Amino acid sequence: MREGIIFIISGPSGGGKTTLVKKVLESSENLMFSVSYTTRKPRGGEVDGKDYKFVSEKEFRKMIGEGKFVEYAEVHDQLYGTPVDLLEEATSKGIDLILDIDVQGASQIRNKYDSGVYCFVLPSSFRILKERLSKRASENVSEAERRLSEARKEMEDIDYYDYIIINDSLDEAVNCLASVITAARCENEKVLVRIDKDYFS
Repeated sequence: MREGIIFIISGPSGGGKTTLVKKVLESSENLMFSVSYTTRKPRGGEVDGKDYKFVSEKEFRKMIGEGKFVEYAEVHDQLYGTPVDLLEEATSKGIDLILDIDVQGASQIRNKYDSGVYCFVLPSSFRILKERLSKRASENVSEAERRLSEARKEMEDIDYYDYIIINDSLDEAVNCLASVITAARCENEKVLVRIDKDYFS
């Protein structure tokens, strides 16, 4: 059995990566979403255990001390983390896992695992990103400006990613990410054929 592939999706707030990931999951087989833990409050429509696992800061920090996270980071004054047991269980069973995490978390994953496919999602211009953040009713002007400032910093890591996905058209971005997943799976199968002696018997 092959190991599952880890797909890491990052990008600035307002880039649309969460919607993109949800759409790809709807049309992909053998692909599981890695549900992160977070200390932030649920937004409208979010379901505990499906979108995120919502916990208190005290509980989150207890999990850090117990080594429960393969990566964790503070983003927009809230803590987010990927549970190590989910990642290791999925990959050992040959299930591909998709992570929607920030650049800090992606860097930690990169330092711990040799494999992984890294995708950075953003709109075609910073102007579009600014417009998207400004339209978010839940954010005031100062919050939008802060996120734009953080987006500039996040983009400094863009060279560490394997693919850049421009998300101006959701349908096109979904097709692009689906193609990345297919290509990675084909590459994985190529390696398996190369090392599997029984294949040629």
